[in-house]
Amino acid sequence: MIGLLLSRIQSILGPKLAGLYLEGSLVLGDFDPRTSDIDLTAALTGALDDREFSALQTMHAEVARDNPSWDDRIEVCYIPLDLLKSVKSRTGQIANISPGEPFHRLEARKEWLMNWYLIRERSQTLFGPPPKTIIEPITRAEFIESVKDHARAWDEWVQGMKNRYAQSYAILSMCRALYSVRSGDQASKKQAALWAKAQLPEWAAVIQNALDWKEAGKTTEDDEEHFPATVQFVLHVRDLILASGG
Repeated sequence: MIGLLLSRIQSILGPKLAGLYLEGSLVLGDFDPRTSDIDLTAALTGALDDREFSALQTMHAEVARDNPSWDDRIEVCYIPLDLLKSVKSRTGQIANISPGEPFHRLEARKEWLMNWYLIRERSQTLFGPPPKTIIEPITRAEFIESVKDHARAWDEWVQGMKNRYAQSYAILSMCRALYSVRSGDQASKKQAALWAKAQLPEWAAVIQNALDWKEAGKTTEDDEEHFPATVQFVLHVRDLILASGG
């Protein structure tokens, strides 16, 4: 699938594609071919024009149609090089497709700094120059502060995440964020969850539920029984993250 995506993106963008970088569980470990997502960042020599945007939108729809097991499991962020070279000081328009969201344009936010840090430090180059040569330096302290900024919004986000798979995502994301601020590094969701179970034994059952739900795959049915505990966990871990040093 990765080779197919690279080939299709290159065929549409040609020399405008400056680099393609793999991140996420395939790089960090614990990739599950049944349930894990593919996470990619495409560095571009310039912003997408309307024709290129439309062609990429069609391509992603065709890939999902022809490979149904990968439908809603591919994330690609398309970002110009000039933004990557100044991600700490400016924002700009990017294009993105991710699980639960269609291919669309949006403004890169301050909270995305942790993504650029991880691409710079932990990604695998599939095409183009090393990421450290195209993304401006980001310190570990800046990475941690970005994780904290992201965590501040979870009290609002979690309120709409009632099905089991969404609850799993919220719980495991908070485990990973806590791991990041305490270690200064990144781990896969599973690695971070196992670490968090040891660090927060009183929440071990909630974390194990999240691991089990993730393993079971995506669902749209709400789980009202477990939702209050999920919200409590997210709020508790958010407070731990914001209280962490570093």
